[in-house]
Amino acid sequence: MDPGQLGAETSGTVITNFGAHVDIEGDQAPFRGTVVRCFKRGNMEHLVSGDRVVWQPAEASGVVISREPRRSELLRPDRRGKLRPVAANIDRIGVVFAPRPAPQSNLIDRYLVAAENHCIAPFLVLNKTDLTTEENRAAIEQLVETYKFVGYQVICVSATTGEGVASLSNYLSQHTSILVGQSGVGKSSLINRLQPDNHSSVGALSESNDEGTHTTTASKLVHLDDGGMLIDTPGIREFGLNHLDPQSILEGFVDFRPYLNQCKYRDCQHHKEPGCALLAAVEQGSVSPQRLHSYRQILESEINR
Repeated sequence: MDPGQLGAETSGTVITNFGAHVDIEGDQAPFRGTVVRCFKRGNMEHLVSGDRVVWQPAEASGVVISREPRRSELLRPDRRGKLRPVAANIDRIGVVFAPRPAPQSNLIDRYLVAAENHCIAPFLVLNKTDLTTEENRAAIEQLVETYKFVGYQVICVSATTGEGVASLSNYLSQHTSILVGQSGVGKSSLINRLQPDNHSSVGALSESNDEGTHTTTASKLVHLDDGGMLIDTPGIREFGLNHLDPQSILEGFVDFRPYLNQCKYRDCQHHKEPGCALLAAVEQGSVSPQRLHSYRQILESEINR
């Protein structure tokens, strides 16, 4: 594009990244609130939803010329182990789970460890409360109580019936948040309920394996009428933590932290060692045995990658 065809530099926020193009929402007149599809300069790094950028408008598009420093970012290793940003400039991470597909506490803990290591406040959302049955009620209630005991905010909602949606909307107001969780837990349906004009694609559960189908193919930033912004992300069935060392994974379990410097031996592995303060905390009921088991699973899987 001829530089002479470009207007004055202005600022904006990345709504969606399509690879070669990005949708930018301007925040200065005359583009305030307007979404413009822009090209990126050839030497620009990868942009994600939530990035603040400087761009120049053209007749029917624009060009992004630089990215402002990120105050926070959520990173995830790709298939080759290289860290890739998922979203930027977020304040809160909402980990969504549901009665169907059956919740995986280990996956929930992976998200929580990632959030804690990136210093982004996590919370949990139990969606699809209308699918709670006599068969799964006890397991769901126990899972909710486990995370409440740790100290996490757990908000119970139903995108179908509207139960709890007002409470969630109030919690999200005045913040930039991201919802993560395995495919099929209803993130897009929940966002559509929070912001009806969003129209994110919604998929049904697979009848063969009770897992969700991927419907969101690119992250997207959505404005909420009650204030705040929300980023919708593609469903992730696994969240690698191989970019974190064992100590970072351990400290990502916030309920473990009070006991980590209290063990008899400095190199305690918190497995069978005598004088382990963490094992004692589990025996005393101060730490959930399920959380300790989850930590061991995560550590073993990442070491063996």
